[in-house]
Formats: sequence, structure tokens, C-alpha cells
Amino acid sequence: MERSLERLIFASRWLMAPFYVGLVIALAMLLVKFVQELLHYIPGVLSMKESDLVLAVLALVDLTLAGSLVLMVIFSGYENFVSKIETADHTDRPEWMGTLDFSGLKLKLVASIVAISAIHLLKAFMNVSAVSKDDIFWLVVVHMAFVISGVLLALMDWISEKAKSAHG
Repeated sequence: MERSLERLIFASRWLMAPFYVGLVIALAMLLVKFVQELLHYIPGVLSMKESDLVLAVLALVDLTLAGSLVLMVIFSGYENFVSKIETADHTDRPEWMGTLDFSGLKLKLVASIVAISAIHLLKAFMNVSAVSKDDIFWLVVVHMAFVISGVLLALMDWISEKAKSAHG
């Protein structure tokens, strides 16, 4: 009975696989939006002001960071919680793949969120005449909340690692 229950619990990890397939679809949706934005900006690039071009590039960087974030979650989550991805001999395999644990993934996610938030804040500053002071205030507050959260998560992981090494 116990062995059957343990096998069922262990096999339940496969219930996560559809979530990662859904994230692959979300990654494709980000690609569609990226291409749409790119095609929107290309025709007017010669007549754009420099600040408008920088804002356009920041929008593309924002989508790229979001896509990278989703890809990290797909790879790491699948490998950590479902099954190993058998690509160890592939020359294009990212070095971090297979080595990024939940703690590392968490820190990379927070770092990506901080970067995305910083891009939104930079876009607001570059277009400061069109953004209200209240909106800028809240963008700064939210960004600082992400930064502080990231620092606290890193500190907690550092303390946890120190405690582990002290005990064993």
C-alpha cells in the first residue's frame, strides 16, 4: 500500500508537464507580439526622433527579457520538478541548464523582474512630459519593492547556505 502511494505521488509530477507546455505557448505568444512591435516600428525608423527609437528598442528588450524569463522557468521547472531533459551532449545546451536549482531560479526570476521593471521606469523617464508625477512615483515605488524583495531573497538564500555549511 505504501509503495503504491509513493509511486502515485512520484508520478504526479507529470501533472506539471502541461503547465510547461502552456508556457511554451506563452513564449510563442511573446514572439508574435515581438514581431508585431518590430514590424510596427520599422517603417517609421527614418523619421523617428532618437528618444522614440530608444523607447521602441526598450519595448523590444522588455519583450526579450520576458521571453528569456519564461524560457528559464520552462527549462528549470521541467528539469527540477518533472524529468531531466536529455540534451547533455548538445553543443547549444545552456551551461546553467541542469544546474539551476529552485533557489537559483528564484533569484534569476527576481533579477529578470527587476530588469523589466527598470525598463518600464526608464521608458517613463524618457517620456517624462507625457507621464504624470503620480505614475512616475508609483513606478519608482513598485521598482524599489522589486529591488528590495530581490535583495531580501538573496540575503535569505545566503543565510540558508551559511547555516547549511555550518551544520555539515
